[in-house]
Amino acid sequence: MATNADAAPSGIIDPPINVDPPASERQLGLVMAIALVVGNMIGAGIFLLPAVLAPFGPNAIYGWIVTIAGSMVLAATLALLAARIEGGPFVYVEEAFGREISFLTMWSYLVSIWIANATLGIAAVSNFSHIVPALNAPLVAPITAIAIVWIFTLVNATGARNAGVVQTVTTLLKALPLIAVVLVVATYLGRGTPPAEEAHVAVSTGAIASVAALAMFSMLGFESATVSCDKVKDPHRTIPIASVAGAAVTGLIYLAATWSVLYLLPGNAAAASPSPFADAVQPLVGPIASSAIAFFAVISALGALNGWVLCAGEVPLKLARDGAFPAWFGKTTGIGTPVRAQVLAAIAATLLIGMNYSRSLTGLFAFLTLISVIATFVLYTGCTAAALTLIARKRLSGSGLALCAAVGLIFSIWTYWGAGLEPTLWGAALLASGVPILLYMRAMRGRSSRPAGDQAAAPAE
Repeated sequence: MATNADAAPSGIIDPPINVDPPASERQLGLVMAIALVVGNMIGAGIFLLPAVLAPFGPNAIYGWIVTIAGSMVLAATLALLAARIEGGPFVYVEEAFGREISFLTMWSYLVSIWIANATLGIAAVSNFSHIVPALNAPLVAPITAIAIVWIFTLVNATGARNAGVVQTVTTLLKALPLIAVVLVVATYLGRGTPPAEEAHVAVSTGAIASVAALAMFSMLGFESATVSCDKVKDPHRTIPIASVAGAAVTGLIYLAATWSVLYLLPGNAAAASPSPFADAVQPLVGPIASSAIAFFAVISALGALNGWVLCAGEVPLKLARDGAFPAWFGKTTGIGTPVRAQVLAAIAATLLIGMNYSRSLTGLFAFLTLISVIATFVLYTGCTAAALTLIARKRLSGSGLALCAAVGLIFSIWTYWGAGLEPTLWGAALLASGVPILLYMRAMRGRSSRPAGDQAAAPAE
């Protein structure tokens, strides 16, 4: 739990249940770790994002560049921290700010994963309803989304390696439509076809900030290998490579695909399109494009759901092993699968979908997405601030880490500004929801630290 150079920080430190998991639990190699990162980053949002960004004109491309650069810096910060401190983000923040702040940071992130699982189940049904319209019925849609969440919880319960195989396959499949639209543009460029005409839109800092905040949702997930460090083989080498390489690959695919759609479609047509990728490639592949894109969007949502179910198990498992979460979540199956935590995540996703079943699929997706983004940024802000704090205390060193952490913290704050006040307040509410559990764990630590005589005198429960 400690850094390479120093002892544990001040504060309440409990003996961990199992800091170093057995080798049999480490089932994800470099390829699967990269697939986990890329697969969690490429979800369903990118397939609608060109329509959302089209009204911003050239700001869309500039905003994407800023988002990719910011994501790369954040990924590099986490990678550099992983090379210096064992244990993942929980330990990074704990080393700098103590157990309580670290717990709340990871609690916010855990809740964001629960929300993401619900969102991705909804996204899969929403896209599949283009092929099977009956799925869009009021009760059929939420029930199907809940069933999908539980199916992928079952897949992950069979072991991280099986989940990794599913992740690798779905990652390869989900990238196909994004690459296809780039190839279509290459064909058009070869024919000398001029770009689609669009209305002039002025470039401004505010517009770029708004684009960056919107685009950031599609870039979330580069921390996946870091938070699943207990399942990664040779983590000191694998996690930094997977984090940075995964963010770079995903960012380049996104930038090329978004530019390609906006190149092929006029701005007003792209903004009004319910399926901009399908409309962009239809001149080449014909009317089957819409169904094909919808199918691959379903695969994309399912692949991302598979990866986030894995993370939903690993986060509370790590917290339990570090003594910050009830030990009940530290129990695993014989192959090291945290089924209890995964089932809890599935129950949370079921409740989120059930409580909002009256909303339309689109409205429910937008509502949950907004909350998930800000909740995730609590983790990014905590890790970058922790790195800078540990450097200031001379417990860590390195100009590269200092630069990445400083730029990453500025980018995080800038993203809050771009997202607006309402989602930021939702993030604060998610932090507050973890306080009761924090107080419960503090009480349990207080009871366990009493002298034997005091414990004997305590009233029986």
